[in-house]
Amino acid sequence: MKTKGYAVLKAKEPLVAFDFERRSLRPRDVALEILYSGICHSDIHQAREEWGPAIFPMVPGHEIVGKVIEIGSQVSKFKVGDLIGVGVFVDSCRKCSSCLKGLEQYCVEGMTGTYNAMERDGKTVALGGYSDKFVIDEDYAVHIPDNLDLPGVAPLMCAGITLYSPLKNWQAAPRKKVAVMGLGGLGHMGVKFAHALGAEVTVLSHSATKESDAKGMGADHFIVTKDAKDLRHLHKSFDLILNTVSADIELDPYLQLLKLDGTLVVIGLPGKPYSLNVGTILDQRRSVAGSMIGGIAQLQEMINFCAKHQITSDVEVITADYINQAYERTVKSDVKYRFVIDAKSFN
Repeated sequence: MKTKGYAVLKAKEPLVAFDFERRSLRPRDVALEILYSGICHSDIHQAREEWGPAIFPMVPGHEIVGKVIEIGSQVSKFKVGDLIGVGVFVDSCRKCSSCLKGLEQYCVEGMTGTYNAMERDGKTVALGGYSDKFVIDEDYAVHIPDNLDLPGVAPLMCAGITLYSPLKNWQAAPRKKVAVMGLGGLGHMGVKFAHALGAEVTVLSHSATKESDAKGMGADHFIVTKDAKDLRHLHKSFDLILNTVSADIELDPYLQLLKLDGTLVVIGLPGKPYSLNVGTILDQRRSVAGSMIGGIAQLQEMINFCAKHQITSDVEVITADYINQAYERTVKSDVKYRFVIDAKSFN
C-alpha cells in the first residue's frame, strides 16, 4: 500500500516528505485512511534520539484518527467506513499475565510501539502516523464515536489515555481532591477528566497566565508554584497528585501536599532521576507511583467516556509542511495545547 508521510532520516535532522509502503493486509488487519495525527512531545524526544538509540528512517506519530478503507478476510470488529483510532502501541505478546488482563501496555515481553520499534516478526520496522494511510491488527485499534470533533480526538490516543488511566486506577471521584501539576498537552486532559469524574480539581502551574484556561476546563482552584513556600497552606490537602511535568523538579514540596495514604503519580518523563526525602514518604504513609497509557479496553472506555461528556483535546491544526516549526514551538510550550496534523496535507 503506497503511503505518503513525513520522516526523520537521521537523528536530530528536520522531518522531510517520505514515500514508503505499508504491508499488505493480513486476515485480521484493517487499513485506514488517516484523517488527523497528533504531535506528542515523545515524538520529538525519539526523533532527536534523546531517549537512546533510535531506528531511522523514522515516521513518528502515535495519536491517529482515521477511517477504515479496507478489511482483512477475518476482521469482525470493524467495517469499511468506520471511524477508528490507533494509539501508542500496535501489538504485544498476547499471552503474558499483563496482556491477558487487558494491560497490554505492560506486556512482560514489551509492547510493540507504533513507531521506532521492530514488529513482532523481528524484521519489520514500525512506521507511525505522520502519514496518509495505516495498517493495524483489529485487536489494537478502537472505535471512535461520530459525535466528537475529530482533530481533538487524535491526542486522546496518547495524552488522553495517559491521564485517564491513573485517574481511574486511583479512583478519582466526588469528594476526592486531585491536583494536576502542569497545564500542558498532558495536564489539560487531566483537568478535564478529573472534573468530569466529579473530583475537586486544583492546577499547580508556573504560568499565572493559564488560570483562565484551567478554570474553563473545569479546575476549581489554580495555584502558581514559582516558590515552594507558596504551597505550605496546601500541606496534607490532596488524595491524588498527577505530575505531568517533564522538567527536573524537586518532588518533596509536592509530596508534602498529600493527605494520609495519598499518592503522587509520575507521568511526565524528566531528564534525570528524582531524589526523594524518605521522611516525607513515611509521614502520612504517602506513595510515589508511575503510570503509562492504558490497555486497549481502557482506551475504548476512555473514548466512550469522552463521547458521553463531550471531552476532546484543545488543539491547533496544522499542515505537514509546518511540522518542524511545530516541534520547536512544542519544546517552548508555545501551543494550546496540542498540535494535530491534517493528514490530507501529506498528499
